Amino acid sequence: MMMEASFDTEESFDDPSCLAPQPPGSVSPAKRQIKEVKETKITINCVTFPLPGEGPEQQLLKPNEWSYCDYFWTDKKDPQGTTSVAGFEVLLQKQLKGKQMQKEMSEFIHERIKIEEEYAKNLSKLSLSPLAAQEEGTLGEAWTQLKKSLHDEAEVHLKFSNKLHTEVEKPLLTFRCDNFKKDLKKYDHHIADLRKQLASRYASVEKSRKALADRQKDLEVKTQQLEIKLSNKTEEDIKKARRKSTQAGDDLMRCVDLYNQTQCKWFEEMVTTSMELEKLEGDRIEWIQQHLRQYTTLRHETDMFNQSMVEPVDQLLQNVDPAKDRELWVKENNTGDVRPVDMDI
Repeated sequence: MMMEASFDTEESFDDPSCLAPQPPGSVSPAKRQIKEVKETKITINCVTFPLPGEGPEQQLLKPNEWSYCDYFWTDKKDPQGTTSVAGFEVLLQKQLKGKQMQKEMSEFIHERIKIEEEYAKNLSKLSLSPLAAQEEGTLGEAWTQLKKSLHDEAEVHLKFSNKLHTEVEKPLLTFRCDNFKKDLKKYDHHIADLRKQLASRYASVEKSRKALADRQKDLEVKTQQLEIKLSNKTEEDIKKARRKSTQAGDDLMRCVDLYNQTQCKWFEEMVTTSMELEKLEGDRIEWIQQHLRQYTTLRHETDMFNQSMVEPVDQLLQNVDPAKDRELWVKENNTGDVRPVDMDI
């Protein structure tokens, strides 16, 4: 994104028509061409861009990747439209938002853990309930196993909650805790300093451009006065004005060159830093993906354990036999098997 110098150094500034300020990239002093060059580029917030449809089409630095380094060069209006937000600031805000989302996910998992712990506590308490404890026979055995399975299930959910804490919640909470925001501030200050330098260079260009215009005007006036003999200015005065005009043109070229160097430095650092932020965001997403997948793995394991708790209950329920239960109950509680007979006279 390094811009070309504003002036053709082979041209002389002696001719006032050659001294008109020209934007970076011009190669001819002709006024007609100056107008055409001015229409090919525009400076927005001290950064120079090509106008749409002017000049060769720019190619993306990383085609087909939607890379940060290709899409955050211009400043963005805030929602109120009152101030501009630098493209790099948008990238930093994305990092901070990602950090906040990560924190909120950790809080969500924490709430899930609390539910599991409360659920396990209630299951364990319910497993000790004396309700229907006097049920007998094969149905009584199945009922006793069902209550025992609640205690075992409570243990499974308690282990699940503990693993959620160590393998999901804690990693999400502690990911990039150390110096993350400090590192972002370093990025921010570095790019902001380069933008400030660029703004200063641009101010110098505009100041030099104005000085050149003033020198040109002074030279033109003195030349015209000499030609129509309205002034006693000597030819030495004209030469002096011409030298000042030439010096002003040289100063402008120097300022434009410094501006272009600074913009080039800002461009290079923007590419490098934006790609670093892009990698950070990719790493964050992959980290969260990894630990959310661990959540689903633990959840599947819990379901499998719970299923294993239910299988003995299911087996006993299949073995429930009303006839067998009746036999057992009758044997234990019968009052006699001799039936009544008719009375004799």
